Amino acid sequence: MAGGIVMIPLVGFSIVATALIIERLVFWYRVKRRQKRVIRDVLRIYQHDGDAALLKLKQNADLPIARIFLEAVEVDHFPPHAFRLTMEGATQAELPTLRRFNSLFDMVIAIAPLLGLLGTVLGLIRSFASLNLGSAGSETAVQVTSGISEALVSTAAGLIVALFTLFFASIFRGFYKRQIAAIQEYCSQLEVLHLGRYEGFSSVSKVLQ
Repeated sequence: MAGGIVMIPLVGFSIVATALIIERLVFWYRVKRRQKRVIRDVLRIYQHDGDAALLKLKQNADLPIARIFLEAVEVDHFPPHAFRLTMEGATQAELPTLRRFNSLFDMVIAIAPLLGLLGTVLGLIRSFASLNLGSAGSETAVQVTSGISEALVSTAAGLIVALFTLFFASIFRGFYKRQIAAIQEYCSQLEVLHLGRYEGFSSVSKVLQ
């Protein structure tokens, strides 16, 4: 009420931003808590039993890196270059999941301060409109201070919403960059193991022939 009409969209943006932030926090918590253990087990199992590794990945298919590995392990018989291309394609398919809601965060960060500025302008307009140079009564003073209060409250609200969203958006971008680095590292390890298995299969085939 104190911030004027612009507080309605600001409250809406704050609710949306909070909901998206909670979803991203849950997502990254799940990834950080389980990913390293699952991939370590998969890499260890894959050296000896590709089918067991495939089963382990299917059990943890809610993790992005597990879905990437799953795409690759399912074509374990492919030559190394095709195996690598499969992992690269699966990685590209997972990027939208890792970057989810980034554009919405950017929109809130950009629009919230502008709405606050709009509230400032509207509040000042109301203050000046209530000025009556021929009258200096208490009623006029109340209207002027009310308009100034509206201007300040809306500005502060817009900045708070933008800063709050910016803080978490920056954290999620950091998580994304570290996740990309981890995916590259894990995929390299899986590619090395696949190369060893493929060369072993080729050697066995040559001996049998």
